[in-house]
Amino acid sequence: MWGGRFAEGPSAIMAEINASIPFDKALWRQDIAASRAHAAMLGAQGIVSAADAAAIDAGLVQIAAEYAANGVPEDWALEDIHMTTESRLAALIGAPAGRLHTARSRNDQVATDFRLWVRAACAEAEAGLAALQRALVTRAGEHAASIMPGFTHLQVAQPVTLGHHLMAYYEMAARDISRFAAARERMNLCPLGAAALAGTGFPIDRHATAAALGFAAPTANSLDSVSDRDFALDYLMAAAQTALHLSRLAEEFIIWASQPFGFIALPDALSTGSSIMPQKKNPDAAELVRGHSGRIIGALTSLMITMKGLPLAYSKDMQDDKPPVFEAAGLLTLCLAAMEGMVAGATFRTARMRAAAELGYATATDLADWLVRQAGIPFREAHHITGSAVRLAEGRGVALDQLPLAELQAIDRRIDARVFAALSVEASVAARASYGGTAPAQVQLRVADARAALGME
Repeated sequence: MWGGRFAEGPSAIMAEINASIPFDKALWRQDIAASRAHAAMLGAQGIVSAADAAAIDAGLVQIAAEYAANGVPEDWALEDIHMTTESRLAALIGAPAGRLHTARSRNDQVATDFRLWVRAACAEAEAGLAALQRALVTRAGEHAASIMPGFTHLQVAQPVTLGHHLMAYYEMAARDISRFAAARERMNLCPLGAAALAGTGFPIDRHATAAALGFAAPTANSLDSVSDRDFALDYLMAAAQTALHLSRLAEEFIIWASQPFGFIALPDALSTGSSIMPQKKNPDAAELVRGHSGRIIGALTSLMITMKGLPLAYSKDMQDDKPPVFEAAGLLTLCLAAMEGMVAGATFRTARMRAAAELGYATATDLADWLVRQAGIPFREAHHITGSAVRLAEGRGVALDQLPLAELQAIDRRIDARVFAALSVEASVAARASYGGTAPAQVQLRVADARAALGME
């Protein structure tokens, strides 16, 4: 391919370090599509003859069928998917194959192929997130009124509903989708035709190839076209943030499935056993989602470090751009599917959740709020009075609503019998009816909104 400049071929070491076909063969569909668009444009512009353009296109169609049936062959001497395809095309159609590379370089070729692949990966991630959202919304609707403890610092804080808790992850997924969608929009410009770095002297039509490949327009600067990998970083940033959210949900399921909590039973299909302890049901899928988040974040870090010091335009370092993206995309797809399955298939033990919500004096804030509303006491004073009531209840080993009225009035005479109606966990969640609050009515409204947004109605 480049032997005219060199008296000797590459050493075995050079051949091995230089070859990217083991991983960039994943781009074969994009490479065929971009090559067909380029050949059609060359023919339309009269840069190659109509007969040669037709022969090239027919050969590429045949190669695509071969790859689909048998996979892409790995010949390290051909280095990459681009030369592998061009070599096969030459074997099929002869001399016209050599005209395909007119007015392009492997630099703009790989930038186009990779951008097409990442654009599709963004769409795949959005679809996986939407599937997770549908599972979350379905389960949230079932449990709009199921009471559980809400935590801060992993300490019982206030009662919430399970539906409200699940819908928090719906909101995270919505933001994740927006990040992938925004990344996809930014990357929707076509580098093909930028050639090696400076453009080309041939009268090409870059708008035609951009349109043929579904891009909004061509890229505007040839140097930036071949050296830009922002689109890959955008994808990895969105993937890393998504992985963080999935890891948090996985962590909660791991905790909730443990015997001390006992809030959920995970699906058998996404759990494993122990080689020595027959009673075990391990949340391995959730733990692997949690673990894979580190690898996805690592992929982002890897590419950022690769790109951080590269001068314009193309450098061979950029050959290392694809493995971290491919790895992250594969892991993210698995993690999304696993968490969707866990949400959809988990059995929520609502009685256990409700009992836990009564621990830790979770309705203490409701007592303080009642003092503000009913007795006109400033909140800071009400907070102090409530703290005294909690200390008394803790010393007696009872819940707040089990303290005798006389003892509560001994703390503050303004407390009356009406307070007990505010101290149950049901009253607590029902009172949080502000927009976005945990009250069952609010949860049902948010579920209805989400179902409409997802087209579930």
